[in-house]
Amino acid sequence: MDTFRTHLPDGFDLPKRLSRLGELAYNLWWTWQPDAARLFSRMDNNLWERLGHNPIRFLQEVGRPRLSQASKDQEYRDLYDRVFARFDSYMNQTDTWTSQTHPELTGRPIAYFSMEFGLHETLPIYSGGLGVLAGDHLKESSDLGLPLIGVGFMYAQGYFSQRISEDGWQEALNNMLDFNNLPALPVLDDSGERLCVEVEFPDRIVSLGLWEIRVGRIPLYLLDSNLDPNTDSDKQLTARLYWSDLDRRVMQELLLGVGGVRALRALGYNPSVWHMNEGHAAFLILERARELVAAGHTFEEAIEKTRGQNVFTTHTPVPAGNDEFPLWLIEKYLSAIWPQLNLTREQFFDVARHQMPQGEMYGMGVLALRNAEGRNGVSALHGQVARKMWHFLWPEKAEEDVPITHITNGVHVTNWMARRLVNLFDEYLGKDWLEHLDEPDLWKNVDDIPDDELWAVRSHLKRKLTFYMRERVRDRWTVGGFHPVQVVSSGVLLNPYALTIGFARRFATYKRASLVLTDVERLLDIINRPNMPVQIVFAGKAHPADEPGKQLIQQVYRQVKRAETGGRLVFVEDYDINLARYLVQGVDVWMNTPRRPMEASGTSGMKAALNGALNFSVLDGWWRESYNGRNGWPIGEDREMESQSVQDAQDAESLYTTLEKEIIPLYYDRDERDIAHEWIVWMKESLKSNVPQFSTRRMVKEYVERLYVKALGTPSPAGRG
Repeated sequence: MDTFRTHLPDGFDLPKRLSRLGELAYNLWWTWQPDAARLFSRMDNNLWERLGHNPIRFLQEVGRPRLSQASKDQEYRDLYDRVFARFDSYMNQTDTWTSQTHPELTGRPIAYFSMEFGLHETLPIYSGGLGVLAGDHLKESSDLGLPLIGVGFMYAQGYFSQRISEDGWQEALNNMLDFNNLPALPVLDDSGERLCVEVEFPDRIVSLGLWEIRVGRIPLYLLDSNLDPNTDSDKQLTARLYWSDLDRRVMQELLLGVGGVRALRALGYNPSVWHMNEGHAAFLILERARELVAAGHTFEEAIEKTRGQNVFTTHTPVPAGNDEFPLWLIEKYLSAIWPQLNLTREQFFDVARHQMPQGEMYGMGVLALRNAEGRNGVSALHGQVARKMWHFLWPEKAEEDVPITHITNGVHVTNWMARRLVNLFDEYLGKDWLEHLDEPDLWKNVDDIPDDELWAVRSHLKRKLTFYMRERVRDRWTVGGFHPVQVVSSGVLLNPYALTIGFARRFATYKRASLVLTDVERLLDIINRPNMPVQIVFAGKAHPADEPGKQLIQQVYRQVKRAETGGRLVFVEDYDINLARYLVQGVDVWMNTPRRPMEASGTSGMKAALNGALNFSVLDGWWRESYNGRNGWPIGEDREMESQSVQDAQDAESLYTTLEKEIIPLYYDRDERDIAHEWIVWMKESLKSNVPQFSTRRMVKEYVERLYVKALGTPSPAGRG
């Protein structure tokens, strides 16, 4: 069976010598290969930047003269040949980690379902960390040769673009995506027509088309309800990520779970493992059971036969964070399903019935946990929290024996690490270091990197960040009609030589973005110290329906724009993967202030760490595992206070004191060449302790060895190849 189900279009007017650039544009492999990206940027960097790093549009607009010039440039041709030699070797590789270590996975695909996938800024079908993690999971699976298939949605409006008003209020702009300009290919059937699957609602049928995204060796299939047979209302079901009204939300999740299974069947797949990245896809459990019931099994038999193949990853440390639907709503949209399962209404409800303060609910987390054999949280602390939170599902067990393990999240190293740093590691860690990046012993060689060389790279990355911010502001000033106050507040005055702290994430209230603003006068004194300036860059979005989150953005922004800050407090609007890349590569310190233990894992700090930044965070999620006293700083204590107000006050005091007495003095302790040697000692320790441990290389291997291989012990129930 071929990896991909689509054929590449022949829509670019390319010179014969560069004829494969179109093939590269349609495979996101280029996004984590800096040399591959240079094939586009070197031709016309201004156009590349203006088009937001979109290779499809770039090849459509760059023009024949530029293409012809590149085809005659020997240096460019050499780069082209090197890139495609590497691409062909990668795509045709047979001796992958998976084939060498777990040959039993050969021909036994793993289906990975997620509501969102953060792959690249040109595909805005993600909202935050969950999606970016899913994107990194696919990229690492490709690198390891894992036979994984992604399933999600193609959102016609993408996720919203953020604009911040002069008063700091978030405005959400939804723009229709032009699929002709995206690396997405429609899946066709044997007759050349759009391949579609159907999902039944009690009063109608919804049709779903499929799009294929190529992520290295991994196919990602995205469901799309924007088809003519559907009503205008049903066409909107896949228009937007995370609809706030419950009706659309439950319909959307039904399409993902049921429609996703049917899509894979229509494509000829019979997965051996079904991985639900959060509970949004849990309805796949019911669809897989329905297949077996239709073949003559009882519902209980069907669940028993499929449970062992199901893997569920929870990212949510509070019950209310899991999708819960009122029983009447479930009846409204799923009443056609329980007869197909040979269940009564009450029996169907009992599958996922869950008592909540607002009454009996149908819990997607409950559905997944009861009917998956593999279950995990995403950090050690989150595993503990999850076992406590879901203990009621296993009342006969002690809390520590609740069958929910943990696999701490990681990040895809080559996707997030700056090219200058990769080149430095090539020199001092060996050309093959990427093949061994999850081996701790390799990273001892970081100590061999001369301080001045590492400092020079870090200084370059910070200058790159400040220049990017200035150009970004310039664009909004000339095109977007920025108020002068917004120009200053958006980073035009950033100093490339000042200690720079980054805070960028989803603006949910539990993340406490305003903690650093608890005592504004003290903060102003900190950031405006003579000869030791400090600047803090904020970025992030709140869900359009999250009024407290939008109010938090406004609160932060109103402090940012005060004249007394001198432009040293900055809020950058429209946080996306591209901006995230500049921030995690360019800041000196990454700050994270969640209310413990609400941050299940967090991955932004990992991305900063692998670029040499130091973390300054509450001991929650991944940082609780990473912190060793020499690779960054904690905020507050390793415990939870009974009172949130007491917790906030103590954490704010810890934050300010650590900044004043430890972080700032260490950063500005320089030699005669203006190099902070002791700071570099901490940087090296951060790299050594974080890169191998918090990479998706380690993470995906853990999923394989602890959950996926175990699931293979269950024979495939559907009997299809």
